[in-house]
Amino acid sequence: MNTKSENKGAAGPMDTVKLAVSAVLLVGAVVGFYLLEEKPLWIRLLELLLVAGAALFVALQTEQGRRVKSFFAAAHMEVRKVVWPTRQETLQTTLVIFVVVLITSLFLWGVDSILFVLVRLFTGQGG
Repeated sequence: MNTKSENKGAAGPMDTVKLAVSAVLLVGAVVGFYLLEEKPLWIRLLELLLVAGAALFVALQTEQGRRVKSFFAAAHMEVRKVVWPTRQETLQTTLVIFVVVLITSLFLWGVDSILFVLVRLFTGQGG
């Protein structure tokens, strides 16, 4: 068998190291966020975002990261192929849904009221 096809998708030793570095960076970012309590919030958030971005960059350099990036690129292409409704279609659909919900709620209110009266009559509480 071809060892190249068998190992496809398996993480190599460098990928494992990169993912470990990425995880350490993320943990360090969260710990740093809480250790820098005396700093202003915007500095702590900036530190958190920068280190998380670095961790993401490192993770995207692995085989798994490239597959995730490829998946999101393909998903973006599919979203671009979607035919979105016009404003008028959206408003008409919203109006139809509103009317159906209103009619359904009035029907359920009527059934509930009738059942309430019937239960009161059968239990002898009507009067």
